[in-house]
Amino acid sequence: MGIDKPLILVTNDDGYQAKGIKSLIEAMKGLGEIIVFAPDSHRSGMSSAISTSQPLRARVYHREEGFTGYSCNGTPVDCVKLALNEFMPRKPDLLVSGINHGSNAGISVIYSGTMGAAIEGCIFEVPSIGFSLCDFSPDADFTVAASLARRLAAEVMKKGLPRGVCLNVNVPSGEIKGMKMTTQTEGKWVNEYQRSKDGAGRDVYWMTGNFENWQADNEDNDEWALARGYAAVVPVKIDMTAYDFLPELKKWNL
Repeated sequence: MGIDKPLILVTNDDGYQAKGIKSLIEAMKGLGEIIVFAPDSHRSGMSSAISTSQPLRARVYHREEGFTGYSCNGTPVDCVKLALNEFMPRKPDLLVSGINHGSNAGISVIYSGTMGAAIEGCIFEVPSIGFSLCDFSPDADFTVAASLARRLAAEVMKKGLPRGVCLNVNVPSGEIKGMKMTTQTEGKWVNEYQRSKDGAGRDVYWMTGNFENWQADNEDNDEWALARGYAAVVPVKIDMTAYDFLPELKKWNL
């Protein structure tokens, strides 16, 4: 690979065959040399999980000028770690994760494999962005999200990101009104399980639920922007220290 061209690492959590990552790859072409390192199958909801009890395997599934694709049997974070430690010819100039099939706004950033991969890139001090489309359909239209991803990727490669900060980008389905720089919406998932019976009549539980928005009227958060047709861009920090509480904690008589 030419050292004069930017190097871009592409990954996701829906698997290397998902339409979303194929759209993201096409969006990155022309911006630099591309290496894809993605799970060999669906790994959604993995957050920052890593594999510690089984070996990782990777294989090349595609190779052409300026683009090499690997699939891996690990989690999204496994893919990033393995790529950066063993497969990349040098530190990439950018990591992009997605485009996820489904929203990762609000508290979902905590559970997201898409964002887990972006956060891992951030830990390695690689400018990193996670992209998600608010459409769970396997055949969703990623045209608008891919166009936005290309614009934002080019801007990040030009301007960089602060150390310890990555971007969580969510795009509503259909046409969008533009982009808004927002905060993460406060809220949580409720009614998260549906109980049913297996063939033997035993209880089983299927994950479901709905998001309880605690800031529905806050015009600065991502859910507000998405509900009104804007793509939401949230800067995410890997330092989870609650600095505002630390002085009070130091006063405790421990």
